[in-house]
Amino acid sequence: MRHIMVMNAKGGCGKSTLATSIASYFASEGYAVALADYDPQRSSLDWLDRRPGDRPRIAAVAGFEDGLRHAPRSADYVIIDAPARSHGTELTELVRHAETIVVPVLPSTIDIQASDRFIKELKAVAKIERKEAKVGVVANRVRENTLIFEELDEYLSAARVPYITALREAQNYVRAYTRGLGIFELPEYLAWPDWEQWEPLTKWLRSVRSQP
Repeated sequence: MRHIMVMNAKGGCGKSTLATSIASYFASEGYAVALADYDPQRSSLDWLDRRPGDRPRIAAVAGFEDGLRHAPRSADYVIIDAPARSHGTELTELVRHAETIVVPVLPSTIDIQASDRFIKELKAVAKIERKEAKVGVVANRVRENTLIFEELDEYLSAARVPYITALREAQNYVRAYTRGLGIFELPEYLAWPDWEQWEPLTKWLRSVRSQP
């Protein structure tokens, strides 16, 4: 069973958007997938409630307090939507549940500064220092050819963690979420630019580079 966690201490960075699309990607590839929502806002579970019955099934797991005891043993992948504002012992406990961690970062000065502190704290967690979990970062909701994206791109390129891809700000993510779908489940004529941007991330997630 593989555990992939999407996390950042800064709220509003698009964790649930990434977690739901990662879950639907692996489900559409024929894997047994569970989606664990540790965030009190329940955004990932709300998305799962909207999911059409004719789409590949994704099992729901709720609540950090219960850990992953209720995740189906048959799951190939468990995708975890982590809560915001996680630091210290809570962060260490969260990392204990994952082999792969994806950190989305928004293009704003506040988000860059907050994520810089968070990534440094994350890299100091013993499990990650021992290389028992791998971390990758994603620029999220970006507008190309803007100064703030250039600043974010430069920061992530120098952050000493794998900088996987940059995902554009697009209504497709709103369309997908409100229908209980992942970005890969939208029609190709609408979502092909997003599929291209996701390709480095899905390739990394399936490679040995993202696994301890």
